[in-house]
Amino acid sequence: MTPYTDTVPTQLVWHQASGMLELGWADGREAHFTAPQLRSACKCSVCEKRRRDGNPLAAPVDTALTGINPVGETGVQLVFSDGHDRGIYPWPYLHQLALEA
Repeated sequence: MTPYTDTVPTQLVWHQASGMLELGWADGREAHFTAPQLRSACKCSVCEKRRRDGNPLAAPVDTALTGINPVGETGVQLVFSDGHDRGIYPWPYLHQLALEA
Protein backbone atom coordinates (compact mmCIF):
# COMPACT_ATOMS: atom_id res chain seq x y z
CA MET A 1 0.00 0.00 0.00
CA THR A 2 1.33 3.43 -0.85
CA PRO A 3 0.92 6.37 1.50
CA TYR A 4 -1.10 8.03 -1.28
CA THR A 5 -3.86 5.41 -1.47
CA ASP A 6 -6.52 7.94 -2.46
CA THR A 7 -4.49 8.96 -5.53
CA VAL A 8 -3.80 5.42 -6.79
CA PRO A 9 -6.13 4.81 -9.72
CA THR A 10 -8.52 1.90 -9.57
CA GLN A 11 -8.60 1.77 -13.37
CA LEU A 12 -5.91 2.32 -16.01
CA VAL A 13 -6.74 1.63 -19.65
CA TRP A 14 -4.44 2.34 -22.57
CA HIS A 15 -6.56 2.76 -25.69
CA GLN A 16 -3.84 2.00 -28.20
CA ALA A 17 -5.99 2.71 -31.27
CA SER A 18 -6.82 6.26 -30.15
CA GLY A 19 -3.67 6.79 -28.09
CA MET A 20 -5.65 7.81 -25.01
CA LEU A 21 -4.74 6.86 -21.47
CA GLU A 22 -7.83 6.54 -19.28
CA LEU A 23 -7.59 6.63 -15.51
CA GLY A 24 -10.30 6.23 -12.90
CA TRP A 25 -10.23 6.70 -9.14
CA ALA A 26 -12.34 5.36 -6.30
CA ASP A 27 -13.86 8.82 -5.74
CA GLY A 28 -15.46 8.61 -9.19
CA ARG A 29 -13.04 11.00 -10.89
CA GLU A 30 -12.01 9.97 -14.38
CA ALA A 31 -9.41 11.42 -16.73
CA HIS A 32 -8.60 10.86 -20.38
CA PHE A 33 -5.13 11.99 -21.39
CA THR A 34 -3.68 12.21 -24.88
CA ALA A 35 -0.06 11.26 -25.47
CA PRO A 36 0.89 14.88 -26.32
CA GLN A 37 -0.67 16.07 -23.03
CA LEU A 38 1.29 13.53 -21.05
CA ARG A 39 4.53 14.10 -22.96
CA SER A 40 4.24 17.86 -22.38
CA ALA A 41 3.66 17.22 -18.66
CA CYS A 42 6.79 15.08 -18.20
CA LYS A 43 8.48 15.63 -14.85
CA CYS A 44 11.95 14.26 -15.69
CA SER A 45 14.91 16.51 -14.86
CA VAL A 46 15.48 17.53 -18.50
CA CYS A 47 11.84 18.56 -19.02
CA GLU A 48 11.71 20.32 -15.64
CA LYS A 49 14.86 22.28 -16.52
CA ARG A 50 13.28 23.34 -19.82
CA ARG A 51 10.26 24.66 -17.90
CA ARG A 52 12.46 26.55 -15.42
CA ASP A 53 14.39 28.06 -18.35
CA GLY A 54 11.13 29.25 -19.91
CA ASN A 55 11.13 26.69 -22.76
CA PRO A 56 8.40 24.19 -21.88
CA LEU A 57 7.91 21.38 -24.35
CA ALA A 58 4.84 21.51 -26.56
CA ALA A 59 4.66 17.94 -27.82
CA PRO A 60 3.64 17.56 -31.47
CA VAL A 61 0.05 16.38 -32.01
CA ASP A 62 1.36 13.16 -33.61
CA THR A 63 3.22 12.14 -30.44
CA ALA A 64 2.15 8.62 -29.50
CA LEU A 65 2.37 6.59 -26.33
CA THR A 66 4.37 3.45 -27.14
CA GLY A 67 4.75 1.84 -23.73
CA ILE A 68 3.66 1.87 -20.11
CA ASN A 69 5.90 0.36 -17.44
CA PRO A 70 4.84 0.03 -13.80
CA VAL A 71 7.15 1.60 -11.23
CA GLY A 72 6.39 -0.47 -8.18
CA GLU A 73 3.25 0.76 -6.48
CA THR A 74 4.14 4.42 -6.97
CA GLY A 75 3.26 5.15 -10.60
CA VAL A 76 4.21 4.43 -14.19
CA GLN A 77 6.98 5.17 -16.64
CA LEU A 78 5.58 6.31 -19.97
CA VAL A 79 7.40 5.77 -23.26
CA PHE A 80 6.70 8.04 -26.22
CA SER A 81 7.19 7.83 -29.97
CA ASP A 82 9.88 10.52 -29.85
CA GLY A 83 12.00 8.07 -27.83
CA HIS A 84 11.49 9.90 -24.54
CA ASP A 85 11.23 7.40 -21.69
CA ARG A 86 12.79 9.19 -18.72
CA GLY A 87 9.65 10.49 -17.06
CA ILE A 88 8.13 8.75 -14.08
CA TYR A 89 4.51 9.68 -13.54
CA PRO A 90 3.68 9.12 -9.84
CA TRP A 91 0.03 8.43 -9.03
CA PRO A 92 -0.36 11.69 -7.08
CA TYR A 93 0.94 13.67 -10.08
CA LEU A 94 -1.49 11.98 -12.50
CA HIS A 95 -4.31 12.62 -10.00
CA GLN A 96 -3.27 16.28 -9.86
CA LEU A 97 -3.29 16.48 -13.67
CA ALA A 98 -6.81 15.01 -13.62
CA LEU A 99 -7.95 17.68 -11.17
CA GLU A 100 -6.52 20.40 -13.42
CA ALA A 101 -8.14 19.05 -16.59
